[in-house]
Formats: sequence, C-alpha cells, structure tokens
Amino acid sequence: MLRLKSLGSGSSGNSTLIEGRSGTLTRRLLVDCGIGIRTLALRLGEAGNAIAQIDAIFITHEHSDHVGCMATLALRHGIPVWMSRGTYAAIGEPELHGLLRIAEHNSPIDMGGAFEALPFSVPHDAREPLHLRLSDGSHHAAVLTDLGHASPEVIPYVTNCQALLIEANHDAEMLRTGRYPAFLKRRIAGANGHLANEQTEALLRTVNHAGLQRVVAAHLSAENNRPELARAAVARALGWSPDDVDIALQRGGSPWVQLG
Repeated sequence: MLRLKSLGSGSSGNSTLIEGRSGTLTRRLLVDCGIGIRTLALRLGEAGNAIAQIDAIFITHEHSDHVGCMATLALRHGIPVWMSRGTYAAIGEPELHGLLRIAEHNSPIDMGGAFEALPFSVPHDAREPLHLRLSDGSHHAAVLTDLGHASPEVIPYVTNCQALLIEANHDAEMLRTGRYPAFLKRRIAGANGHLANEQTEALLRTVNHAGLQRVVAAHLSAENNRPELARAAVARALGWSPDDVDIALQRGGSPWVQLG
C-alpha cells in the first residue's frame, strides 16, 4: 500500500506526507517542511499521525517555503534528512549532527522495505532541486511541485504513475495582468520558474494513461490562480470531471490519495 497527503501547499509553505505499508511494516517520509512546526504537528495529527512517527525527511530544494522548520524538526526528534549536496550548500550547511543523508538524481532511497523514493532533477531556480517518484513495487506515484517546464528528462519519472501530486501554480493571464512586479512575473513564468495551468495540462496529456487514478493539483498561487481554473485544466487533460480533481490547499492540504 502506498498513500500520500499534502499537509499544505502554496507560496507560504509546502509539506507532503508519504506512507508506505508492506505487511506489518509501515514507513513514513515527510517531503518538505515549509509549514510551521506547530501547524505541521496539528496537520499530522489530523491525518492520524504524529511527528514521532516520521522515519525520514526529504527536502526538495532550498527555498524557504520548503525548508521551513526542517532543522528544528530533525534535531528535536532525531529524524534523518535527505537532500542534494546543492540544496545543503544553498541553505548554509546547517549542523545536523549525523542526520544528513545526501540524495542524488536517479539514486533510489529505500524506506525500510515499505517503499522506495527515487529522486529526479527538475528545472527550477534552485541550486540542485530534486523531486520524487515513489513505488511500493506494485503502485507508483510522483510528487512534482516546483518546476518551470516539463523537460524531456522529467517525463519518464512521471510516466505510468497511478497518482500524481503536481504543480499548477498560476493562470498565465492572471499572472500577466496581476500586480506582481515585472521581474517576479518573469521569474515565475520562466523556464526555471513554476508551471502554469496550461503547462500542467500539457504535461498531463503527455503522461495520461488508463491506470492514472488520482491527480492532486498543488502549489497554487493565492494571487495568480484559482482552484476552479486548476481543476479545469487537469480535467481537460484527462477527460475527467473537474470534481474528480483534488486540490492541495495552503490551509489544510489535500485528502489522502491511497493506492492499494
């Protein structure tokens, strides 16, 4: 069994809980710690979990809405932290007292036999960003929340998944006509920025297959997007009803997505 749940997603903070189960063995991976530690504990509790049950942390990249309370959480509870060398350098090489684990592109992370997390590189304006493909051997999912475009190198890692948590950051027209300064608009819309709804739609058309069961649209901009626009883009790509598309909200995250 493999399942995932966003605990909160957006420019104010991101965190996703991954849980895998094999027989009586359960392992939990927290992807990013961008929300405050008290809020994180509350949302884990609402999801039927606790910080003490987290087996490892994975940090996708160094931006503050993803790193957040990582060091406090890891040191206080003795939780190993996976990240790329570039990410570790970019956040100032904090002393993690033996808890640091270096993640590399296409080098799998074994979560104690319950599931595997496979990091892969993405185009984003960070030092060495990595996102994850997840598998328990029978089921496959991917978490893909920050990238400027779906490069050919990314596609294989999100192909043949039964579930995707995928960025749908902004509506291109809302961003163009919105109040953000020009430099920020260029950054967001750039090749190393964030996916527009239309780009998410195009990516999903590319990787759509009969076995795709659930899609969670994530990292929505509160300023430059609306849930109904993201839902519509995903639904168009997959031939689904918009009601079948999940949204990861800044406050409250997403429902559980369970495979198996």
